[in-house]
Amino acid sequence: MKMKSVRQRGFTLLEVLVALAIVAIALGAGIKAAGSNVDNVAYLRDRTLAHWVAMNKLAEMETMKKFPSPGTTERGTMLMAEHEWHWKVETKVTKDLERYEFGVANIEVRRNEDDKGTLATLVAAYNL
Repeated sequence: MKMKSVRQRGFTLLEVLVALAIVAIALGAGIKAAGSNVDNVAYLRDRTLAHWVAMNKLAEMETMKKFPSPGTTERGTMLMAEHEWHWKVETKVTKDLERYEFGVANIEVRRNEDDKGTLATLVAAYNL
């Protein structure tokens, strides 16, 4: 009686380890990309809210017809999206077209008072 040799089929341990390494690298890259997207979404949300704060401050000044005197700076806070945003309005006088004099308000908004950079800046001209 002759016995036939039976060849087993399957993966070797080395092949399994290589496949697991490839999967681990791919998952790591996916997790890093997802984390980066979450950070970007938070940053864009903050920039959008800061822009809305600047637009609200400008609308408030226009509605009440209360622009700060040229050459002055005003600071304050505004609550939006359950956060207190810090704004600063700097004004100056400018002459354009050699005949017209008007005020320019520069509104900057920061998430926290001690932040170095601004999240939104809005520049508006107004009649003196």
